[in-house]
Amino acid sequence: MSMRYVKALFAMLLVATMAGCAAPKPYDYTAFRANRPASIVVLPPLNSSVEMGASYGVLARATLPLAEAGYYVLPVALVDESFKQNGLTVPGDMHNAPPAKLREIFGADAALYMEVLNYGATYTVLSSDVTVAVKARLVDLRSGDVLWTGQSSASTAENQNQGGSLLGMLIVAIVNQIVNTVDEDRSYVIAGITSQRLLGAPNFNGLLYGPRSPKYQSD
Repeated sequence: MSMRYVKALFAMLLVATMAGCAAPKPYDYTAFRANRPASIVVLPPLNSSVEMGASYGVLARATLPLAEAGYYVLPVALVDESFKQNGLTVPGDMHNAPPAKLREIFGADAALYMEVLNYGATYTVLSSDVTVAVKARLVDLRSGDVLWTGQSSASTAENQNQGGSLLGMLIVAIVNQIVNTVDEDRSYVIAGITSQRLLGAPNFNGLLYGPRSPKYQSD
C-alpha cells in the first residue's frame, strides 16, 4: 500500500468523522420573526401510522406545549366542529384548505399542520416498544409563509436497559408486549413527550416563544 493511498484514506476518514460530529445547522427564523404569530389553530394531524386513533391522540397532546410556550391555541373541539360545519370532515381535506379560508373561519394568525409518522407498539423478538413520531410545520395564515418546520419522536425504549442475559431480555420483551397491548394509554403518554419535544420552548431549532410568554422575543 503506497503512502499516497494511506494519506488519501486517512483524509477520507477524517472528513467522515468531522461530518458525523458536526453540530446540526441552526434553523433560519427570518420568516418566523417577521410574522410573529400570537394565535394558532391546530389542525387534526394526518395519520401515516397503522393506528386508527393516532391523529386525535397526538392532537390532544399538542395544545399544552404551545400554550406553555406563550401562544393562544384555539380549543381543538371547537376547531373540529367548525371544520365539520364547513364541510371538512377528514384531516386530508382540512390540510388542503387555503390559508386565507382558515384565517376567515378561525381568525388565527397561524396554523399548525402535523403528520403522525409512527404511533403505538412495535414488536421484535427481543423488544416491544411504544413509539410516537410526528413532523410539523407552522404556516402564517396572513401571508401564507412557512414559519417553521420540525420533527420529533419518543419511545419507551429510551428508558429500557438492554443489558442482561438473553433469557432476561426475552422475559422483558414478553412483559412489555403484554403491557403495551393492554395499556392503550402508553401511546398517549409517549405522544405527550413527543409533543413537548416538538412544540415546547425552548427547544433547539424548535418554536420561538409566543407573546404570552415572559420570555417573548428573548430567543
